[in-house]
Amino acid sequence: MSAIPSDSAPARREAEGWIKLRRLLANWQGMTGLVLVLLFFASAIFAPLVATHDPFALDIPARLSGPTLEHWAGTDQLGRDTYSRVIYGGRVALQVAAIGISVSLVFGLLLGMLAGFGPRWLDNFLLLLFDVVRSFPTIVMALAAVALLGPSLNLVLAIVIVTTIPGYARLVRTATLALKNTEFILAERALGVGTARILWRHVTPNVIGPMFILAAMDVPVVVTVEAGLSFLGLGVLPPTASWGSILNEGYLLIRETPWPVVAAGVPLVLTTLGFTFLGEALRDIFDPRLGKGR
Repeated sequence: MSAIPSDSAPARREAEGWIKLRRLLANWQGMTGLVLVLLFFASAIFAPLVATHDPFALDIPARLSGPTLEHWAGTDQLGRDTYSRVIYGGRVALQVAAIGISVSLVFGLLLGMLAGFGPRWLDNFLLLLFDVVRSFPTIVMALAAVALLGPSLNLVLAIVIVTTIPGYARLVRTATLALKNTEFILAERALGVGTARILWRHVTPNVIGPMFILAAMDVPVVVTVEAGLSFLGLGVLPPTASWGSILNEGYLLIRETPWPVVAAGVPLVLTTLGFTFLGEALRDIFDPRLGKGR
């Protein structure tokens, strides 16, 4: 029997990666989501280049104007350019989503592995902790936190992190329990391989894909939470531009001009659709159970 080349495994993984990429490019839903997500990232990262005005600059004579060549989405009650404020509001949404989801992924991975691979009492304690956190509605938790600490962007981040960690931790715990008593894991433990190495080499590669898919699905939820808290006055404080605060200001003046509500609502809807479409496409491509049926 001829020896198998040592580089066959990396070549096979590379080939599988190209196949999945082609499947994503051939999926209209995934491509639509990818385009919307890239537009969201590009507009937020390059906001100073995309915006046409200073989002804080006042122009009282032009207040509450409709769309013009000077102000593409009109102006608010203080004459500030609505389009530029919406663009900079995307930066707040991106900051909350990127930092909140990243921190939640790390802590969810660690806590899920501890629950699944640790002793039974630790598993029960962490499950109880996850259930306690998930039992509190996000808005109720936000109201309690604001009453103690006051509204701020850091508070929104903390609420997002605390409320999203249990979902990732439960996913990792389930995968860890499924692998914990498999033959190759038991064999490595019998050979004296450390727990940290087993978790890093065998558990993490099996859960990182589903975690990223779940993260893509959670981004619109996080963006909506930030917008909702800012709409209620529990998020970022004026004059910082946020989609939620722009919606709040526009709602109070909707009888005079509807453009602030429209300008802030459209990117919120498109961002939600983009990440939802992309997450659905990634799930269809990477979930092996769905792949067998195709």
